Amino acid sequence: MSRPRIGFWYRLAAVIAKPPLVVLFKRDWRGMEYIPAHGGFITVVNHNSALDPLSYGHFQYNSGRVPRLLAKAALFDVPFVGMMLRGTGQIPVYRESSNALDAFRAAVNAIERGECVAFYPEGTLTRDPEMWPMTGKTGAARVALLTKAPVIPVAQWGANLVIPPYRKVEKSLFLSRPTLRVKAGPPIDLSRFHGMDPTPEILREVTEVIMAAITELLAEVRGEPVPAAPYDHRKVLEEKRRKAAEEGLQ
Repeated sequence: MSRPRIGFWYRLAAVIAKPPLVVLFKRDWRGMEYIPAHGGFITVVNHNSALDPLSYGHFQYNSGRVPRLLAKAALFDVPFVGMMLRGTGQIPVYRESSNALDAFRAAVNAIERGECVAFYPEGTLTRDPEMWPMTGKTGAARVALLTKAPVIPVAQWGANLVIPPYRKVEKSLFLSRPTLRVKAGPPIDLSRFHGMDPTPEILREVTEVIMAAITELLAEVRGEPVPAAPYDHRKVLEEKRRKAAEEGLQ
């Protein structure tokens, strides 16, 4: 199977995005040898900055295997941004609508055509106070079990130091030319799940394996130990509501 062509729109995006990334940031890229040269595959990436689709995309573009990312459908309505997303073949995600399954079908079809589909399994920017990956959603697991395509974990760190999730931009860090660190790892072994029915329990277990692989890579990038347990934002919110209710009854 031949390697898919990068195409005009992706090359245009690179012409626009790469120069400022090269000027403003240093790079520490590792593990590019794990990006498959041919055939369809999945990458699963941690999400800790509004900037990291560009920093991760730069790494992936230079591997010669450009990704199709799943992006919020609303972004496709933003002038120019939407044009670039459509031109580069990114996949819109429609949440809680009749079109919610379209992203799943588009991802499967792209992989079967020999393309790379990139998932941010957390589904949103991490809310972990220390910016570790949170518990993941099951979309990547579902596509991985159906296609049996290689699943490549990718950890990234650095963009979040300049544009942190849900915080103000640290403009002073641009003056020091921070380093964007991206590291890909070997394919995650999901073979023991192949042939199993994709029940909610199995999908959750596969997702936990995926998130553990990403977190372990990020621990290597950060030079820090893996957290004892992933941050679960839903449980945190539930606990806050419970405490608020108890305080209201006092």
